[in-house]
Amino acid sequence: MHRFSVFEDFFVMKRFVIPFLLLFGALTVQAQNAFSEHAYLLDAYLTNNMNVWKAHIDSVVDLPYEYGYCAALMETDREAAKIYVKRFHQHVEQAKNSLPAGHYKMYMSAVWVYELRLHESFHPARALQWAKEAVNEAPEDPLTLTYCGMSLFYAPRPFGRKKEALTYFLRAEKQFAAPEWYNCWWRAAALMYISQCYEKQGDVQKAIRKANSVLAEYPNYQFLKTVYLPILKNR
Repeated sequence: MHRFSVFEDFFVMKRFVIPFLLLFGALTVQAQNAFSEHAYLLDAYLTNNMNVWKAHIDSVVDLPYEYGYCAALMETDREAAKIYVKRFHQHVEQAKNSLPAGHYKMYMSAVWVYELRLHESFHPARALQWAKEAVNEAPEDPLTLTYCGMSLFYAPRPFGRKKEALTYFLRAEKQFAAPEWYNCWWRAAALMYISQCYEKQGDVQKAIRKANSVLAEYPNYQFLKTVYLPILKNR
């Protein structure tokens, strides 16, 4: 039986192990870059710097950020919102067969809301139906849970129910507990909405405690720090 010499052992190791290490190193760098990018985009959300998000979605198709950017534009620039909502809709349809379970209906619910709001004919029934169908398809997905919570939070009565919205946000919070979700802007938003739901139910002190706990995790959350929490404390 042939036995490798010490030198043969070394060259075999060099042939197989070193390329593996190079690949592992490249993947590690990619993962670090992705982590840094999400942290950068999260900070833009916390500090309300939507120009950073605009630059990001103008350079790459990234549906979670397109969804959020369209929502921001709806409040500031309706003409620009029409352009980005149309593009968002196109990207959702293009990604239909590759999206995680429930995400297509979640994003189509958002498209429905945006397009109807832009034409001032918003009716939430269909949008809420899609949101709940998305959760039925992915009941442990924190994004579908968060989106359904937001849909219920903003929908007018009798469609919107803050108490029901809270149940979805609390379910999302449990799914967001893993460390890899920390830099996801949806997580920070879901935690903030929990505080707002407590307030809407009349428990201001509980809302304050939750807002403070969110700020402990996300100290740059400007809306909580400079707008919402001061209002709560003055009530």
